[in-house]
Amino acid sequence: MRKLIVSLIVLVILLVAADRVAVAGVERDLANRIAASADLSGTPTVTITGIPFLTQAISGHYPEVRFDLGTFTYGGVPVRNLHGAAHDVTAPLDGILQNRPDVRARRVTVTGTLSRATIDKYAPQGVKIGGNGDRLTASGEVTVGAQKVKFDAEMRVELIDGGIRVQAEKIEGVPDQVARLVSYTIPFKGELPFDVKVTGVRSVPGGLEFSAEASDVPIRG
Repeated sequence: MRKLIVSLIVLVILLVAADRVAVAGVERDLANRIAASADLSGTPTVTITGIPFLTQAISGHYPEVRFDLGTFTYGGVPVRNLHGAAHDVTAPLDGILQNRPDVRARRVTVTGTLSRATIDKYAPQGVKIGGNGDRLTASGEVTVGAQKVKFDAEMRVELIDGGIRVQAEKIEGVPDQVARLVSYTIPFKGELPFDVKVTGVRSVPGGLEFSAEASDVPIRG
């Protein structure tokens, strides 16, 4: 009985070791594929969630593959902490064994952050961007007629065609019609990895965080 228990323990250890070796190999392959699909100069960090991995490999279905792309420049605008996940990834085992895998994700989600420095860079002259994470604020001075007038404002962010609009919503110190002098657009054009489309934007302590997604995405080698 004792020998049987020891044999079972050894078998479990070997299976776990084989599982981890296998997942490391596939994660490297997926990292290379994601780098190629997203036209990256470096290799991203990839993590296949869920265990045991071998069960997923045999079925050819991976519920979630997470990836970290680091910093990415999107239409000239640097994006930090660009990471996301590929959901419901299919990679048939026979295709992998024949080195002709058709890897595809039912949905890919991506998030990234525009730093406070980037937001401030596009602000009009004399406008300084601040905030507490929940809300962007602006302060500074604008020219009204022949005078320079100091102001404080709360800012609203929203998606528009071709960019992110930072709009003065509440402004103190100047007439409401001067809000247009404080409002501006951060250009956000070009192609994000996997052709994901930006679906939302919100203020966070580090700046502005956007979310994006795409459906039926091939992950090519």
